[in-house]
Amino acid sequence: MILEGRTLAAKIRESLPNRADAVCQKLGRPIKLCAIGSTEDYGAYVYLKKEVEAAQKIGVETQLFEVDSQTTAAAFLSLVETLSHDPHTEAILIPRPLPVHLACTDFADRLAAPKDIDGMSNINMGNLFLCKTWAEVQALKGFVSCTAMAVIRLLQFHGIRLEGKETAVIGRSSTVGRPLAHLLTCQNATVKVCHTKTDLPRAVKEADLICTAAGKPGLLETHWLRDGAVVVDISTNWHENRLCGDANPQEMQARGISYSPVPGGVGPVTLACLLENIILSGERKLKEQK
Repeated sequence: MILEGRTLAAKIRESLPNRADAVCQKLGRPIKLCAIGSTEDYGAYVYLKKEVEAAQKIGVETQLFEVDSQTTAAAFLSLVETLSHDPHTEAILIPRPLPVHLACTDFADRLAAPKDIDGMSNINMGNLFLCKTWAEVQALKGFVSCTAMAVIRLLQFHGIRLEGKETAVIGRSSTVGRPLAHLLTCQNATVKVCHTKTDLPRAVKEADLICTAAGKPGLLETHWLRDGAVVVDISTNWHENRLCGDANPQEMQARGISYSPVPGGVGPVTLACLLENIILSGERKLKEQK
């Protein structure tokens, strides 16, 4: 089975323009998204611009701020704080990677949780890790990582049962690996987080579900996989003049392994979740004003 994401993404996005318009009518203006991106990572910056354009298409006002190695930490932190306190900004997006000297700042502590649509602020991250059950995740007033949530929604959409699943998450980043591992645990999966010191072949052979976000083409060897395994490929790599993930789709198909393709799997769902969170930020603001 191919775990394609475009159908689910279209389903999520279907109602967003009308929801954005409803918020606009009550606010007296469009929902506003402010994005801060590094121009020194070409691929990430191009993708950020696509996210901004997608937001514009559903009726969201956007503003893009550029940072680079010449941007001072003080200026970056000041921008985050200004946007966090701006009454006319409902959503803030700060994708990584950032220049090292900016990434090392405490910006996540200064980012307003209600506007943090990708769940990277200390408050949103902390609240997520306090959750034990899926009901508690669903009751959160903040946001969680769009990519991590996209993986869960994609698996649910394709009817993949998570409860009791032996699961390997390859990658331990704060943006994907760790929040995903926790969401899977809240779905009652048994999760092993894999990293550079993990015996990866052994971990993968023991897993019913493998979620890979290492960003290394060809990392996942098909012969490691047990029969009936499910692979969710989260990585987006540019390799040999094409987009690919960490797994080889031809080898997956030859083995009869269920997998998510790159492109067309997790990616479209992640963007849809991000757009949905922008609308949610506006809807929640209206509720607070009542």
